[in-house]
Amino acid sequence: MENRRYLTVHSLTKYIKRKFDADPHLTDVFVKGEISNFKQHSSGHMYFTLKDEKARMLAVMFASSAKGMKFIPENGMNVLVRGSISVYEASGQYQIYVKEMQPDGIGALYLAYEQLKEKLEKEGLFHPSRKKMLPIYPQTIGIITSPTGAAIRDIITTIRRRYPIGKVLLIPALVQGQQASTSIARAIQQANSRADIDVLIVGRGGGSIEELWAFNEEIVARAIYESSIPIVSAVGHETDFTIADLVADVRAATPTAAAEIAVPHIEELLERLMNRKMRIFRSMSQLTKEKRNKLKALDQSYMMRNPQKLYEQKWERLDRLSERLYVGQTTIFKERRERYIQLNRSLRRYHPANTLRLSVERYNQTKRRLVLEARKRLKDKSQAFIGKVATLEALSPLSTLQRGFSIAHDQEGKIVKNVDQVRPGETMKLIVTDGKISCTINQIEKGEQNE
Repeated sequence: MENRRYLTVHSLTKYIKRKFDADPHLTDVFVKGEISNFKQHSSGHMYFTLKDEKARMLAVMFASSAKGMKFIPENGMNVLVRGSISVYEASGQYQIYVKEMQPDGIGALYLAYEQLKEKLEKEGLFHPSRKKMLPIYPQTIGIITSPTGAAIRDIITTIRRRYPIGKVLLIPALVQGQQASTSIARAIQQANSRADIDVLIVGRGGGSIEELWAFNEEIVARAIYESSIPIVSAVGHETDFTIADLVADVRAATPTAAAEIAVPHIEELLERLMNRKMRIFRSMSQLTKEKRNKLKALDQSYMMRNPQKLYEQKWERLDRLSERLYVGQTTIFKERRERYIQLNRSLRRYHPANTLRLSVERYNQTKRRLVLEARKRLKDKSQAFIGKVATLEALSPLSTLQRGFSIAHDQEGKIVKNVDQVRPGETMKLIVTDGKISCTINQIEKGEQNE
C-alpha cells in the first residue's frame, strides 16, 4: 500500500483531456442530434446538450463561431454540427466544442428567413395599416441598387419610356455580399435625409437565395420600416420573395414592374388630360348655353322691358315702411314720455328729502299729541290725588285728634276700642295732638257712649 502512487482528480482529468486532444479522430468530428437545454450567454456563447434516443453529450459554441450563423438554435431542433471533442477540467465531463452548425433537413438560410419573418410580423412591421400610399405624380424617383447591374438599366429605361418628365436619382449601394445589408440600409437613410425624393425603388436583379440574402437582413427591414418616403421593393424575379418585400409599402415582382408601379404612363396622363379637357369644354359650352338662355329670358322679361316698375313698387313699400316707422316711433316716444312722468312722480314722492320731511312732520305731530295727552293725564291724576288726599285727611286719626279727641293704647300698644280690652290697675297711653299721656286705670264703667 505504501508503494502505490495516488493521483489527484485534477491530474487524472488533465491526463484524460490530453488524450482527447491528442486523438486525431476527435479534433474534427461531425455529429448530428437534437438540441436541448439551450442557453445563450450575454457574451454570445451558446451552451446546450446534443442528444438522440440512446445518449446525450454537452456542447459549447463560442461567440466567435456563432457569429456567422444565419439562424438561432432552439430546443427540439435537429442539427448537424462540426467540432472537436475535449474534456472540461472543472467538471471532468467531455463535451463537443462546436465550430459550425446547420439545421438537419432544412437549410440554414431558409430557417433564418422564417425566424426573422415571424419576429418582425409579431412586431407589426408587415401590417397593412402602416404602409404608405405612393404619390400619383412623383417629381423625383430615387433608386437604390447597384449602379452596374441590369436592374438599374431596366428601371431607368422603363421610367424614361413611361414618365419622361420625372427626375431619376440613383443612390448606389452594394446588393450582394456581407456588407450589402449595411450599404442598403445606409442608402435608405441617406435618401430620407433629402427633401426632394417622392418615392424610392429598392432592389436588384435575380439571383440565388444567397445572392439575394441582403434583402432578408433585419437591418434592411428596419430601415425600410422607418423610412418616411414610400418604398417599392424590386428584388429578383417574380418567384423571389424577401423580407424587404413584406416590409415595403408596395412589392413589385421585378425591377421593371417596380418602375411601372412607381410612375404613371405618359400616354395615360395625356389621355386623362384630354378627357378632362373635353369634359371641361363640354361643361363650359353647356354653362355658356344655359347662361345665354337665362340672359335672353331676363332681357325679354317684364321687368327688363319696364324697369321703372321694379323701383316704383320699392318706393311705395319704402313710403309705407317710413309711415309705419314714424307712427311706431311716435307711439313709442309717447309711451316712454308717460312712463318718464310716472317715474318722475314716483321719484318725487319717494325722494329721501320728502320722506324725511314727512317723517319729521309725523314726529312733531306725534310729539304734540304725546305732550297734550301727558298733560291731560297729569291733570287728571293730580285732581284724583287731591281728592284722595282730602278723603285721607278726613279719615285720618290726626284729624280726629285736632277736633279734641284722643287715641287710647293698652300696655301692649294695641288701640283700645272697648272696656273689655283693659283691667283696673293696668297702664295705658293716650295720644293727643301734641303728645302722649301715660295713665293708670283705676275704674272701668260699662255703658252707652252717650252717657
